[in-house]
Amino acid sequence: MTGKIKEISSDEFDKFIRDDKTVIDFWAPWCGPCKMMGPVFEEAAGDLKDKAKFGKVNVDESSDLAQRFGIMSIPTIMFFRDGQPVDKVVGVLLKEELIKRVKEIR
Repeated sequence: MTGKIKEISSDEFDKFIRDDKTVIDFWAPWCGPCKMMGPVFEEAAGDLKDKAKFGKVNVDESSDLAQRFGIMSIPTIMFFRDGQPVDKVVGVLLKEELIKRVKEIR
């Protein structure tokens, strides 16, 4: 795990979340709160590079994933463990809260 955030398409999503802890930011470029969440997500990814993988899904380009996971508002952060969703937060999170939630993934 490198701490880098990967832009994920529908085609590679299941493979990306399959192993370990994974955090996905569902977002769109036109979304104001998503722009606020971006730097927080990047900082958390750097701080937790040895604990989880971080990815972003553009809901405009991957609307099938948004529908699959019931994403109605963005930003939505989803937490996965070995491919299974374990937590979901709608809205902007503080970095500390994001880190806490990642550490709580079992």
